Amino acid sequence: MPPRNFEFSSPAGYPLAGRLELPDAPVRGWALMAHCFTCGKDNLAAVRIGRALARAGIGMLRFDFAGLGASGGDFADSTFAANVRDLVAAHHAMSDAGMPPSLLVGHSLGGAAALAAAADMPNVRAVTTIAAPFDLSHVLALFDPASLATIEQQGEAEVRLAGRPFRVSKAFIDGLREHDQASRIATLGRPLLILHAPRDEIVDIDNASRIFMAAGYPKSLVSLDDADHLLSRQSDVDYAAAMIISWSSRYLQPVPETRAQGQEGDVVAEETGAGRFQLAIHAGGIRFLADEPVSAGGLGSGPTPYDLVSAGLAACTTMTLRMYAEYKGLPVGRIRTAVGHMRQKGVEVPDLFTRTIAIEGPLDDAQRERLLQIADRCPVDLTLLSGSRVETTFGEPPAAAEPVEAHAASMERLVTADDSSPV
Repeated sequence: MPPRNFEFSSPAGYPLAGRLELPDAPVRGWALMAHCFTCGKDNLAAVRIGRALARAGIGMLRFDFAGLGASGGDFADSTFAANVRDLVAAHHAMSDAGMPPSLLVGHSLGGAAALAAAADMPNVRAVTTIAAPFDLSHVLALFDPASLATIEQQGEAEVRLAGRPFRVSKAFIDGLREHDQASRIATLGRPLLILHAPRDEIVDIDNASRIFMAAGYPKSLVSLDDADHLLSRQSDVDYAAAMIISWSSRYLQPVPETRAQGQEGDVVAEETGAGRFQLAIHAGGIRFLADEPVSAGGLGSGPTPYDLVSAGLAACTTMTLRMYAEYKGLPVGRIRTAVGHMRQKGVEVPDLFTRTIAIEGPLDDAQRERLLQIADRCPVDLTLLSGSRVETTFGEPPAAAEPVEAHAASMERLVTADDSSPV
């Protein structure tokens, strides 16, 4: 689903701008992510991880800390403690909005902030850090000695970090030196996943080892192989996201086996960006791909649009026959319906759907003939034969739709209206 903006207030009173990745159904839970130092919510790693989690049913909020991106406040006034408080404020804002985060993710210094903030987040059940420092003073290595000396002497100075200028205060520097992360990690009391690359040149792998040794069980340390600190390669982000999804599944809501209440509504087809035609289809509480064949310029990764129309007719036919058989007490075993589509030239109605029905069970000829008549009256069949109206507007989902029970109700009316027939 398309992300949406999510704004909330910092404890200091300035607005914080967030971006909420809405989860695909079935919804398994919500996550909150703290980005790396100076990165912002639109950092590629944060965006890609958020979207991957959302596709797996885990919604995620990423937001700009003070003075970054679209958030208020002044970066020069920020401190690590203030970032921690803003992270806790994000947790409360999500909870108040009915999206309590059960998973906390932090990248680099955001990982350290996540470890510091978790104790004040009652809804969080698991924590993940990516390339996080153990000793916060490690961040001071990002500053050249001359800039640090200027900050110490003048109270603040402009420094260049990641190629951009920032004003950094002495309060920020002093705050990094004062925090005792070891005791926080030791008393975390939450399952912890540590992701770190052995060749990380910004925060070396020793930090991950020290976090792991300080933490209690359950805890896991996973290598990100040759990834860089910012996870700039798509493959590295995909791997990290997959590990987070798999590991956190023990601590999130299990995937429901059936469509949950509130998952009714429209069907959404959204481009994935892979190939010319590949789409992510959201329907009935599940997600799958649609595509065109390779011969038509697609990837062949899913059913075509006409396959989906045929599937609707096949599904409706089979469901209607099952309901009718149960209502009449007919000895029917498994029912299978195959539907094909072709377009014939030179005829008034060029689109032809061919339907073949296989029904197991000791049925006589009269019963089979009656079931064939019922198949010709299933709701989707009648829709295709009678035609439909399509009203189109611009906007974001959802589109107006009847509740999902409407199809079952149509089948039931068809079946119960057939009392005059003995079979």
